[in-house]
Amino acid sequence: MTEPQTQTQTITAPDGTRIALHRMGAGRPVLLFHGLFSSAQMNWIRFGHAALLAANGFECIMPDWRVHGDSDAPTDPALYTPGVLVRDALHIVETLGLDDYDLVGFSLGARTATSAVIAGLTPRRLVLGGMGIEGLSNWQKRSAFFVDMIDRFDSIERGDPAFLAKSFMQQQGIDPVAARLLLTRGVEDIALADLARITMPTLVLIGDEDRDNGSPEKLRDALPEATMAVVPGNHMGSVTRRDMGQAILDFLS
Repeated sequence: MTEPQTQTQTITAPDGTRIALHRMGAGRPVLLFHGLFSSAQMNWIRFGHAALLAANGFECIMPDWRVHGDSDAPTDPALYTPGVLVRDALHIVETLGLDDYDLVGFSLGARTATSAVIAGLTPRRLVLGGMGIEGLSNWQKRSAFFVDMIDRFDSIERGDPAFLAKSFMQQQGIDPVAARLLLTRGVEDIALADLARITMPTLVLIGDEDRDNGSPEKLRDALPEATMAVVPGNHMGSVTRRDMGQAILDFLS
């Protein structure tokens, strides 16, 4: 399969932050939100998920969150207030004029997709990958690991539980100052009662060894129209497997 060309454009958030937007394919729009310290390239393009969707009638629209990928990574604390990624998501949908589309998120992207739907986005179908219910409602506990990693960045050595996260962050070229601002100021908890407002068909998609964000079964049960699919891999590995792209395609099709 020949991989379709990826086109990249930039849109500017209301606060002046430039957001890179990568597009592949032509057809039904599907927004794909990547995970923490990752990018559209790493989560969706590198392992063939976007190409698979594009080959089956979808246009993949893949933003890089602020601090990530080809987007700006500002270090002004004023540009990180609770819900900033959700506002970026809403701005992307409004700027592109999307009204009939699907929405897929992995990890932080799934969390942001959940908040964005609660805030008013209305995709036809929703996929929440790498997410459990505790990952939605206990952000401080989840993010504390990464904040500690950033604070100890220069002293972390192989064998430290934070070594893999540090290495991935370095590999992806993430600015630690901007990342810390996003982690501590830009993300807020989701009220679990609000999950009842997510009424479109939803797929909770999880690796068979992934419980990094808590229980996917409890998340499925808390959503009005949700099913669950299991693919091979842990939190970092499942997104590298073709099984994940196929599960997304099967659900959206």
